[in-house]
Amino acid sequence: MNNSTEGTWDSLPTQLTEGILQTLEEIKFTHMTPVQSACIPLFMSNKDVAAEAVTGSGKTLAFVIPIIELLLRREEKLKKMQVGALVITPTRELALQISEVMALFTSKFPQFTQILLIGGTNPIDDVEKFKENGANIVIATPGRLEDMFRRKPDGLDLASSVRSLDVLVLDEADRLLDMGFEASLNTILAHLPKQRRTGLFSATQTQELEKLVRAGLRNPVRITVKEKGVAESAVVQKTPSRLCNYFTVSHATENKFNNLVAFLRQHKQEKHLVFFSTCACVEYFGRALETLVKKVTVHAIHGKMKNKRNKIFADFRALKSGILVCTDVMARGIDIPDVHWVLQYDPPSSASAFVHRCGRTARIGNHGNALVFLLPMEESYVNFLSINQKCPLQKMVLTEEVVDVLPKVKAMSLADRAMFDRGMRAFVSFVQAYAKHECSLIFRVKDLNFSTLARGFALLRMPKMPELKGKTFPGFDGAALDTDTIRYKDKNREKLRQKMLAELKERPPLPKRNFIKNKSWSKQKTKTERRKKRSAKRKHEEGSDVEDEDMKELLNDTRILKRLKKGKISEEDFEKQITTKPKNKIHGGGASGEEEAEEA
Repeated sequence: MNNSTEGTWDSLPTQLTEGILQTLEEIKFTHMTPVQSACIPLFMSNKDVAAEAVTGSGKTLAFVIPIIELLLRREEKLKKMQVGALVITPTRELALQISEVMALFTSKFPQFTQILLIGGTNPIDDVEKFKENGANIVIATPGRLEDMFRRKPDGLDLASSVRSLDVLVLDEADRLLDMGFEASLNTILAHLPKQRRTGLFSATQTQELEKLVRAGLRNPVRITVKEKGVAESAVVQKTPSRLCNYFTVSHATENKFNNLVAFLRQHKQEKHLVFFSTCACVEYFGRALETLVKKVTVHAIHGKMKNKRNKIFADFRALKSGILVCTDVMARGIDIPDVHWVLQYDPPSSASAFVHRCGRTARIGNHGNALVFLLPMEESYVNFLSINQKCPLQKMVLTEEVVDVLPKVKAMSLADRAMFDRGMRAFVSFVQAYAKHECSLIFRVKDLNFSTLARGFALLRMPKMPELKGKTFPGFDGAALDTDTIRYKDKNREKLRQKMLAELKERPPLPKRNFIKNKSWSKQKTKTERRKKRSAKRKHEEGSDVEDEDMKELLNDTRILKRLKKGKISEEDFEKQITTKPKNKIHGGGASGEEEAEEA
């Protein structure tokens, strides 16, 4: 089913409840968007829906309004501990956003209580809040919700509470059905009643019928909402029609960061999202931008942050202008008001993520702009996006006369070892992410000029990593001083470092070991990845306790840690052994890398 028409709320076949109409008037939503006019009547008439629409098209109201209406129509009123509606979404930021929208409507209906269950908070506090206030509407991320089903010993019987469920919504359904969430989702769905209404909402809806069936839809109405004005025979564009999508080519890696800084300085009065490929890059370049772009509020957010993410997200949403440096944890479904520019400093690892990133601007009929920074060898990515994602880009030529800010970044590393460490981690993590890019024919590690890349990261020296072994770096001049002399600004941290250095000097030299040739780090699967995969499989198949193999690995990790503490191995040996298979132990030096890990 396709629908590209708008309509007024009065045009719905069933009149909305007065409290809902009042809320719509207060938030100045006088007209339905196409996805709302297509989904709401079907959902309210007890149909299951699977909706695909471009990002920023108003999908949240398309399920929030039917949820309220369906709960109001229940023959038996919901009791305090009965859950009538459940919304599951992949990230805590999106869950927080949906909770805020839902609260606008439930404020008119005090008989309904709602609860937000996301990571970054104490689960025991969530249990107590649920027991004290009840929850007729639950908005949650998969990991925390799965955990809540196991909290029966703490006094919460969520399995009994969801027996009264009327509506289930899976927001950003394609990502929820990815392998990373599959085990948690299957556990949750096993507790839910079969007789319910189910809605799947996404910007890039999966077409695989098996996954829709597993999600519990019975003969769903499939809805694909096109942009207004798109001809029936035309190819559906996956980005909003009011989005101006650009690309620019930096002729050398070191020019790329200079161009970014120059662009942000020229657009100080606007609101920007700047996407990087890894958490380490966000930490490093975010700190640099705080210093280089004056009189502008700069925030940084990524998936490895725990307690700070919710506050940072709320603070940035409230700003009229500013910069949010982030990873793809902010790429999907997040609604931040008045974002003028989405800047993709690093192209995302998957083409679909490119579309989701762009969708943080030009939302619900507004205009917006997006710009991706490419190197000359990456320019064919533009044609790939046009064909693969139906996402055409226009070329933007930036001025070549930009200020070289990289010496200032180097000075920051010289002044504080914490900044020096961030730069090394950022470089290593970038190379790892680049090697694992989905478009491996375009983004090839062997095409990278590591000398110019290191200059672009303002490194003081090259890190030790397998990808660089045996290579020379003409054109890269490291710092003249010994980088071990760089001190931490944090006096306590520096004091601890000096103590560790002194202890290392007193230890007797370790015996020579035979080196075992190993793959580059970027081609390895870390122990964490392997363990997660086994854990997901275990939960799905039998929900058993820790298996023997896992226990062996845990014991092996403990033994390696004890050897480090006794001085039998170096810290570099420890880093290498802890990230490789027990049967492939490695001895040798290297800088530790950081993998991008998004947490639900």
